[in-house]
Amino acid sequence: MSIQELLAETARLDASDLHIIAGFPPTLRISDKLSPIAGTSILSPSQTEDIIISLCTPQQKELFLANKELDFSISTPHGRFRVNLYHQKGTVAGAFRHIPSTIRTIESLGLPSILYEFTKLRQGFVLVTGPTGEGKSTTLAAMIQHINETRGLHVITIEDPIEYVYPPGLSLISQREMHQDSHSWAVALRSVLREDPDVVLVGEMRDYETIAAALTVAETGHVVFATLHTNSASQTVDRIIDVFPEGQQQQIRFQLANTLEGVVSQRLVPALSGGRMAICEVMTGIPAVRSIIRDGKTNQLDNVILTSSEYSMMTLEMSLAKAVTEGKISIEVASSYALRPEDLGKMIKRI
Repeated sequence: MSIQELLAETARLDASDLHIIAGFPPTLRISDKLSPIAGTSILSPSQTEDIIISLCTPQQKELFLANKELDFSISTPHGRFRVNLYHQKGTVAGAFRHIPSTIRTIESLGLPSILYEFTKLRQGFVLVTGPTGEGKSTTLAAMIQHINETRGLHVITIEDPIEYVYPPGLSLISQREMHQDSHSWAVALRSVLREDPDVVLVGEMRDYETIAAALTVAETGHVVFATLHTNSASQTVDRIIDVFPEGQQQQIRFQLANTLEGVVSQRLVPALSGGRMAICEVMTGIPAVRSIIRDGKTNQLDNVILTSSEYSMMTLEMSLAKAVTEGKISIEVASSYALRPEDLGKMIKRI
């Protein structure tokens, strides 16, 4: 099969990812399980190279061969794909993430309704966190699209690469792709304040320069949405602060305490009805949370989340327990995803 045929099959089977690796047949990830594409055979190193290099422009090919890895996105008749090319065992390989052409709503994704409130903010910092492949980009796209449908704002996204493309709406949306439209995250974020933004989406906060710039944008009266690879709301706060030198950490605590409006820590778990569903831990920027961050007592955040459901907060275990009692996921699945399995058992018994 050609790469276009493989991508078409990925979209047809509603797979999340396509993997092209020498020594294996083309392989899809469907509902979090890997399986080879029917009718395909094991790929040789020369076949994988032919398939992968055929996608690259001359400039991209040069970058890939020089850097040994490359991120970009492509548009096809079957939807968009986020592409990561890399080398393994001296051969080229590729991972292709399928990005649906339709941006789903917050409600259709089964996300907490507090996310609608985050889209109404006039300033502040909102983080969507979780491991790779847990739907963070889809959640952010749902919030940006809701803004696009309900508010006339200037939204600037900084991504590596651009994933979802937003249709015309009430908002003006500028999408900037790393390396194509800017040379670095820090430079793009420093420049963004001169571009008259209302909302800024940062595709990924990778280092302290990016985090510092994002905090500054939020401090200066803008809404910033961003992602981080952390497992919980409290870990997110620690990660942001710990990335800075010790002498700057107190200042960062104050900046974060003053700007943080919410953290959504997300997982995609197998649903009883098939496919996967989003399970979220949510922390909102109430005064108690801001005080804890300012004082450096982040070990107390989990307890605040647990006892503050009236402020739309919920732990991961609370979300898992709710999904179990509603018949959406199994107890076994919930237990395997819980950070605190003993809390999960107590919650299921109480509901």
